[in-house]
Amino acid sequence: MLGGDEHQADPVDAILLVSFGGPEGRDDVLPFLERVLEGRNVPQQRLLEVAEHYFHFDGVSPINEQNRQLLGALQQLLEEEGPDLPIYWGNRNWHPLLPDVVAHMAEDGVQRALAFVTSAFGSASGCRQYLGDIERAREVVGSAAPRIDKLRLFFNHPRFLSAVTDRARDAIGEFDGVATDEVHVVFTAHSIPTSMATCCPYEEQLRESGRLVAEALGTPHWDLVYQSRSGRPEHPWLEPDVCDHLRALHAAGNRRPILLIPLGFLSDHMEVLYDLDVEAREVANELGQRVARASAPGCHPDLVAMIRDLVLEQVTPGAERAGAGSLAPAPDRCAPDCCRSTVDRP
Repeated sequence: MLGGDEHQADPVDAILLVSFGGPEGRDDVLPFLERVLEGRNVPQQRLLEVAEHYFHFDGVSPINEQNRQLLGALQQLLEEEGPDLPIYWGNRNWHPLLPDVVAHMAEDGVQRALAFVTSAFGSASGCRQYLGDIERAREVVGSAAPRIDKLRLFFNHPRFLSAVTDRARDAIGEFDGVATDEVHVVFTAHSIPTSMATCCPYEEQLRESGRLVAEALGTPHWDLVYQSRSGRPEHPWLEPDVCDHLRALHAAGNRRPILLIPLGFLSDHMEVLYDLDVEAREVANELGQRVARASAPGCHPDLVAMIRDLVLEQVTPGAERAGAGSLAPAPDRCAPDCCRSTVDRP
């Protein structure tokens, strides 16, 4: 059973980086999207519309290359400061695919691994689905598959917050001569169905992370909005949409420079590049609104160090769980009924 405690004392002999995956060329785009949307009854026209987002960047999503960079930075840190463990990398939706990677781990003799999932917040698509993907990959491999325990959510880990804040400060520098407290910060995250949101801590965790980053930046002007809605029209999703919010701010008389912070994303992948750098920026330009976009944490040294912290928590008896703000650190293991959803996922 994934995530149980009965073998907690078993030694850890590997780390598994788990991510969403993305195409790396034009020929990959449609097969990738068909895999992502499998079983969701999405109209072909909608699939082709999303494909154009990727073709806008010649079919290459940055996410795989950014994961390679993250893996390399983490490997270097572990070699220098320990624990010196091999790192594997598997994706949910594109190569290297999780079942293939778990099979490789079994061939290498891995017995127990800790999985770092590139999602900081709790939801059906950002946590539970990854747990299911890992377990299905183990089932494909069979009895030789290693035990794989997912590292906890890190929405309020001080190093994660520091990485987000540092990226934000860099972006504020684009507003020459503007003090931080004069900037209106707009945090964005992937929208999810409201029925899913009622069954998970997603909104609460996002709002707490945003509050802590805004506090660190020293600005009282901030909002939490959503982007990348992809569900059926009859299902309500979290709002407001980032583009709608930019229009609403302008209509309300806001003339402060706006800083977009993709809080819900760990890397600058396609939804960040297209939905914020293309669509949201087009709206801002139409409104005559000054806007900048912070980079996602990516390979920020604090994020890399945080992953090591999460590993050390699991291999060091009695280690404290770092957390900031009013919410407790996420538990090491998800409850059996957490973050479930019966509607379409993002």
